[in-house]
Amino acid sequence: MKRLLSLILLAAVFFAAPAFAADPIVGSWTLNVAKSKFADKALTGGTRVYTEANGLYTLDQKLTGADGKEKSNHAQYRDGKEEKQAPGGTSDATVAKKIDANTWDFVLKKAGKVVGHVHRVVSADGKTLTVHNTGAKLSGAEGDETLVFDRQ
Repeated sequence: MKRLLSLILLAAVFFAAPAFAADPIVGSWTLNVAKSKFADKALTGGTRVYTEANGLYTLDQKLTGADGKEKSNHAQYRDGKEEKQAPGGTSDATVAKKIDANTWDFVLKKAGKVVGHVHRVVSADGKTLTVHNTGAKLSGAEGDETLVFDRQ
């Protein structure tokens, strides 16, 4: 009986562990310039740091343009909610939707109008982050761009 109980407990822990695993986006990422496709203004570098607490995600991003100037962005989001962003950025509100464990879609709004979309995917092995942007971008570029980041 003890053996059976032990096996059931072990199985429960084994199958429940993935449910409590950290989100694959959490951590530090570095822009892979060679793999990225820019709209019209190439970037020369960039970093993203994601954190999460109680379902609220925070993104701190720094991008360096061809002119050597760095632009920073701080954003917060949670699944299914519209979150206000700091004034002065490319958007003043973000609506996030979790598609699956590795995929999220975002709608960027400014003064109530949609100004951009973001589709973000973490690879199955957790080593690559691909961010496809349309509309408003921190880089100041116009058009579509795909930024590829490597986990640090």
